[in-house]
Amino acid sequence: MQDFRRLKVWQRAHQLTLAIYRGTVRFPPDERFGLKAQLQRAAVSIGANIAEGCGRYTDRELVGFLQIAMGSASEVEYQLLLARDLDLLDATTYAGLVRLALEVKRMLASLLVALRKRGKRKVRQ
Repeated sequence: MQDFRRLKVWQRAHQLTLAIYRGTVRFPPDERFGLKAQLQRAAVSIGANIAEGCGRYTDRELVGFLQIAMGSASEVEYQLLLARDLDLLDATTYAGLVRLALEVKRMLASLLVALRKRGKRKVRQ
């Protein structure tokens, strides 16, 4: 069990969530329960799953939650693309948000690789 706030990937995921909330503030009212809500929920899910995984007792459990976070990050990536294509996000806002989302995905992938390697070493000992 570890403090999720210390993980750089959680910190970056939290920044992404805040940026998405700020970036979707100008979505039209009819998107309140549509794409805006979906995008915000998916972003929140990334950090929430990292936090929940850190509250578990084994690396194996943590890996499972990190995989869910990765899925949510991919969902965010697609939803940002959709929002841009629907002209709900301007090109500059889209570029900044997708850059953050891709950074979170890379960080999650690196952490997953490290945890899997660590798990294999434990089995051999």
